[in-house]
Amino acid sequence: MKFFFPLTACAVLLFGCSNMNKTTSIQPPSAEKIPHVMEDHGHIRTDNYYWMRDDKRQDKKVIAYLNAENEYKDSQFKAYEPLQKSLFKELTNRLDKDESSVPYLWHGQWYYQRYQTGSEYPIIARKNSLDSHEVILLDVNERADGNDFYGLGELSVSPNGQLLAFTEDTLSRRIYTVIIKNLKNNQYLQDRIEGIDGNIVWANDNQHIFYIAKDPQTLLGFQVFRHKLGTMQAEDVLVFEEKDDTFYLELDKTLDESLITLSHDSTITSEISILDANQPLSTFTPMLPRKEGHEYTFKKLKDTFYILTNWQAKNYRLMKVPASQANNQEAWQEVIAHDNNVLIEDYLVLEDYLVIQTRENGLNHIHIFPFNEQPAFELSFDDAAYVASLDANSQQASNKLRVSYSSPNTPESIFEYTLSSANDEALTTTRLLLKQENILGGFKTSAYKTERLFITARDGEQVPVTLVYRKDKFNKDGKNPLYQYGYGAYGYTIEPHFKSSIISLLDRGFVYATAHVRGSDMLGRAWYDEGRMLNKQNSFNDFIDITQTLTDRGYADKNKVVASGGSAGGLLMGAVLNQAPERYFAVASHVPFVDVVTTMQDESIPLTTNEYDEWGNPSNPAYYEYMLSYSPYDQIKAQNYPHLLVTTGLHDSQVQYFEPAKWVAKLREYKTDDNLLLFETDMEAGHGGKSGRYRRYQDTAKEYAFFLGLLDFDK
Repeated sequence: MKFFFPLTACAVLLFGCSNMNKTTSIQPPSAEKIPHVMEDHGHIRTDNYYWMRDDKRQDKKVIAYLNAENEYKDSQFKAYEPLQKSLFKELTNRLDKDESSVPYLWHGQWYYQRYQTGSEYPIIARKNSLDSHEVILLDVNERADGNDFYGLGELSVSPNGQLLAFTEDTLSRRIYTVIIKNLKNNQYLQDRIEGIDGNIVWANDNQHIFYIAKDPQTLLGFQVFRHKLGTMQAEDVLVFEEKDDTFYLELDKTLDESLITLSHDSTITSEISILDANQPLSTFTPMLPRKEGHEYTFKKLKDTFYILTNWQAKNYRLMKVPASQANNQEAWQEVIAHDNNVLIEDYLVLEDYLVIQTRENGLNHIHIFPFNEQPAFELSFDDAAYVASLDANSQQASNKLRVSYSSPNTPESIFEYTLSSANDEALTTTRLLLKQENILGGFKTSAYKTERLFITARDGEQVPVTLVYRKDKFNKDGKNPLYQYGYGAYGYTIEPHFKSSIISLLDRGFVYATAHVRGSDMLGRAWYDEGRMLNKQNSFNDFIDITQTLTDRGYADKNKVVASGGSAGGLLMGAVLNQAPERYFAVASHVPFVDVVTTMQDESIPLTTNEYDEWGNPSNPAYYEYMLSYSPYDQIKAQNYPHLLVTTGLHDSQVQYFEPAKWVAKLREYKTDDNLLLFETDMEAGHGGKSGRYRRYQDTAKEYAFFLGLLDFDK
């Protein structure tokens, strides 16, 4: 149940908004200060806004404060509302109203999803052949109807094709419910499984489903259950429980569908357990016992396992071993050797070909290794910066390879290659473009240019940055506004991919920069290690140094730099704001992780324990002091800050709403400028923001209107 409370006179006094009345403009809320003292390692911190934490999200005082901030944001944003509405229309008008995915073949049926004009959610369908009658499996719009938020998790068709299991979240807390549909009569089964993480796998008997249950407090998926159709959830059998709360769990199936796999993953350690998909009543058995620091995955071809491992290989190497000897590392044979300059990111094992996706000098490469005597070859891509990855390849006995490709100025394209020749020229002639994202509104790739630069950071490291701009609006004369985006955590790489939304910035003369700061895998695993734990400051330095270099080189006006980041990227924004506020005109920080020390000390907060290998454990004095040195909430000081838009969701399961709420309250207390500080809590959403194909652009339009309005762009 959701609680909303009007701002009564009493509530207004709580926040010190004594000037709030019909004849004067609304003043920003001034939150009550209630000291909460914390002492660790002989160091005392006082958190005056700790009271804003309410795990049940029902406290009247907290809800009233969030509503007060929303009301203030709305009052200050009124001047930008026409621009926001115009931008929303502009953003959504570029979408192909009847967009559909490329069908893929599985068990003799072609599966795809499509949209109908004006619909927020897709229709999931299949056909016996590409030119046969469509059978609708699920109209997601019907499931979403009546919900303020709707998130579709996984969909899984039973091996016999007669049942559809899917997971859904109607709260935006990433806690899912399993629904099962009989595809023969279009009726829903009475089976209902609640409180799971959204991950489901069918056994081959079409009668059992495996799923992962979440701890309701920490939201960690920690128990694997087996459910038999026709029974109550209370009768489900616990088949595995993860005792180490620093590990995530994930269920999957091998490509040949003979094994169900259970992956146990922490930040730097992994383990895989296996169960025979034809024997669902058996138990999961570890393929190889976990060892701290060892990360691996495997794929199966007949009786051989191909194992991607960082064992004596920081950037990974590929090994193979008979399945019966998989637990004996001494029996593993090297297939692809380790390379300090090449990160192996992904791979696919077909009957006749081994496909390896690598990242070299920050760019994706796809290599083909035939199992016969033909030489290996590589697929070619032309853009200065791009992302290429393996797409849906569901048939192991196939010589067809699907690849997804895009660049900042090239819409997403799905190519199908016929792997029948080692001759690049011949291979190019067999490449088929199955589909390219259709961008409406007269978009032309040739009107835009992508650049890839390496910026020298203050410690001498070369940091990659991807730029895109509209050619006829860029002269490299230091007059363009700059939009800079960054993330830099968990080894997650922000790819130089196509985003139709940024056309609205490029067409107004913006240079759009993606800063590939340390903390990602952009330049290999060492690049990740240099941006985590006791090296986290590198991420912030990289972002700031990129800003300075781009303005120094004439790519942008130093007085017109805006920046944006979300979640761990919101941490990046928070640290940058404290350390170099003068570099930025305005910043948007979405669902930001900003109270680093307090969150990492509290194991009851969702996902905290999984993060120790990313940020460190503050029970260790060295990590405590280091976190404290950059934690955005703790390092707020009396100084001028840029214009700032902060957003969160009341039901956020990743970064709890009270982190940004406290951060904003403390910024209001300390900042010495008159710049805008706007804070919005979406009372219906969680970490991912609004749901729906069109509704999600409301948030983008809001951010763009904030930046463009401040920079005096009137349309």
